[in-house]
Amino acid sequence: MGKVERAARRAARSGAGPTKDAPAANPGATAAFALLGEVLLAGILVAAFGVALVTLPAALAAGIRHLRRFVRAEGSPFSAFWRDFVRALPAGLAVGAAALAIAAVLAVDIVLAGSGALPGGELVAGAGWVIAALAAGALLMASAAWNPVDGWAAALRGLPAAVSEDPAGAAYTVVAACFVGLAGWMLIPLVVPALGCAALAAVSIPTRRRKRTA
Repeated sequence: MGKVERAARRAARSGAGPTKDAPAANPGATAAFALLGEVLLAGILVAAFGVALVTLPAALAAGIRHLRRFVRAEGSPFSAFWRDFVRALPAGLAVGAAALAIAAVLAVDIVLAGSGALPGGELVAGAGWVIAALAAGALLMASAAWNPVDGWAAALRGLPAAVSEDPAGAAYTVVAACFVGLAGWMLIPLVVPALGCAALAAVSIPTRRRKRTA
């Protein structure tokens, strides 16, 4: 195979050149190491801008949109992430505060259940962990659905429809959110790459649904 043909095939795979086949749906994701690096960068950005916890929803929304632009080869500069974060932050603070309140209530319930102070403690603790997992998955789904035009209200209102349309995808999202918590429980620094992986999962799951229904 000559150099010209190899170059043509590389251009076809990336979508940058003429091809007999349809261009890749996500041309930016064809280079595995570049994608890995961008996932780690997204994890760093989300962790850094979400360290205050109430800012985590805005950081997640901006990080997910950053990765979505990257896999679509649309260009993903830091300035675009920053614009998304600033736009998502005002209402995102309310979402973050509500998420923190829910997490605090669940944490108290789980601790009390584990102490034996509540009747049926094991059942209460198990229910608390399940609710926490579902809430984390809902937060990740809402962050993935956020956009500057419709805002957080539309993203949250759309959750029931998104779950009913793709319950398996919603389950995958819950697993991705739980992975972040598991990584943090194992070793705190692992939260950074785990956040990047969760953001990538939030980008990939709707794409999987579109491919299935196409």
